[in-house]
Formats: sequence, structure tokens, C-alpha cells
Amino acid sequence: MRNKFLNTGQAGFRPLRKLKICMSGLRYAVLTDFSVAYKILLSAILLAVCLALHKWFDLLLLVVATGVMVISEIFNTAIEAICDMIQPDEDPRIGIIKDIAAAAAGISILIWVIVFVFEVASLL
Repeated sequence: MRNKFLNTGQAGFRPLRKLKICMSGLRYAVLTDFSVAYKILLSAILLAVCLALHKWFDLLLLVVATGVMVISEIFNTAIEAICDMIQPDEDPRIGIIKDIAAAAAGISILIWVIVFVFEVASLL
């Protein structure tokens, strides 16, 4: 899509191209980051159970919690990669940036775990 401020890129809006790029990034995150892969697998199993039992609210709650968790994990990975590219040597400022990104991912994982445990308990 053309950037109207920088006047760069290709003209036109291509939603299928954007979707392809999005899926490519998600595939890369799942294949290279084990923490993302196993959480998506656990969520998919529980989502299938909720879908089979027609627990729609539980299904939507789990979709939102999983989505937030995956988004934060991907942002954390991207921030760490950018920091490592900019400053490959050990730097306390970069360490603080990485710690903040990890804290955001940790909070979202905690929320995901709470929702996941709650859903498993309600199904049992």
C-alpha cells in the first residue's frame, strides 16, 4: 500500500497480500519460538473442546486471552531482536528495554494462564 506521508510503496490496497504477510509472520513466530507454539497448541485444544460443547462465551474469552498473549510474545520477540541488532554488545539500557518488554509479555501470559485454568476447571 502506498504511504501517503512518505510517498513510497505500491499504489492500491491489497488485503490478501497483507493477510499473507501476517500469516507468514505468525508462522515464523510459531516455528521459531517454542513459548508461542505450545501456548497456541494448548489453546487450540481447549478451543476445540469449548466449540464442541457450545460454550460460546468461554470460547470467545479464550480467543481474546490467547490473542493478547500471542501479540505480546511477538512484540517481545521483535523488540529483543531490534535491540540485539542495534546494540549487539551488552548494554544496561538495552537490558532495561528488554526487561520491560518481557514484563509486558509476562503479564499477558499470567492473564492467559488465569483464563486457561479457569476454563479447564469449569469444563471439569
